[in-house]
Amino acid sequence: MSLETSKTAHGAVADGLAGAIGNTPLIRLRRASEATGCTILGKAEFMAPGGSVKDRAALGIIEDAERRGQLIPGQPGIIVEGTAGNTGIGLTLVANARGYRAIIVVPRTQSREKLDFLRMIGADLRLIDPAPLSSPGHYVHTSRRIAEELAAAGERALWANQFGNLANGAAHEATTGPEIWAQTAGQVDAFTCSCGTGGTLVGTARALKARNPKVRVVLADPMGSVLHSWIKTGELKAAGNSITEGIGQGSQVPGNLEVGRELIDDAVQVADPEALEQIYDLQIHEGISIGGSAGINVAGAIKVARQMGPGHTVVTILCDGGARYQSKLFNPDFLRERGLPVPPWLA
Repeated sequence: MSLETSKTAHGAVADGLAGAIGNTPLIRLRRASEATGCTILGKAEFMAPGGSVKDRAALGIIEDAERRGQLIPGQPGIIVEGTAGNTGIGLTLVANARGYRAIIVVPRTQSREKLDFLRMIGADLRLIDPAPLSSPGHYVHTSRRIAEELAAAGERALWANQFGNLANGAAHEATTGPEIWAQTAGQVDAFTCSCGTGGTLVGTARALKARNPKVRVVLADPMGSVLHSWIKTGELKAAGNSITEGIGQGSQVPGNLEVGRELIDDAVQVADPEALEQIYDLQIHEGISIGGSAGINVAGAIKVARQMGPGHTVVTILCDGGARYQSKLFNPDFLRERGLPVPPWLA
């Protein structure tokens, strides 16, 4: 079942896991909207079956492999990926639903909650030490080698390659962008989100700009990432660091972002304290629990709204929920060690 045909209207019966991916609510963020005089909307991807926006990419990548014959429904297959966690969760769940296996390579520094969840849902989890992208030990290179070794041994194996596989961005062009357009009745002035692979940003941007070229698209980037500099100056320069997981790039531009450079109008940089302020504010005042990348996105949306001025509609992505980062974002000892603010109810 394709991404285009698997979607069901709210209130209808979803056809299995694939039919439940997508069509997430668009939530007006009350305090961010009031603070800027704009309408700031968050796409509630934490409500996806696997708990994150990466479910869309996972389904898109696997369906694309099935169309190309690299995976065959009903026959054994293995999906291998290197990930900060959420894509691995999405791939494992879709693999389970399709009858495949998933081997997921993750740096051991990622949040304990994501690692525990991957084990719980049956992923063959391979934890490795963190390494720079230039090292053969980086999780992306490690996952590629595993897939190549399996293929050489005669297995039907797919290296998902979320950073370079354009099926990632295509999934968002087919679903996320059109959903936002329909939910806002075409009244969207700007779209902003952070970039891990670039699939969400570029795919959504392509769909929105195809409908209205005047929609402003802005990358929200954490400190320590080179992407803000790349958008602004064309140079890969980074400063500072961030506790966020799965977003920002330290040394190069992912393929899904590179192919859509002309779609990106600007970039804003968001420091961890700014993101944490939005995470804690949303949770305690609006009952919306989000993770670190979503905090970057909301803070970025506020910056974009203030740049544009009152009366505009700015949409962003609430990538996943806060429970996936309890041991970090909501751990007073972790936060204090890094000189970051502790939410008052935990202090």
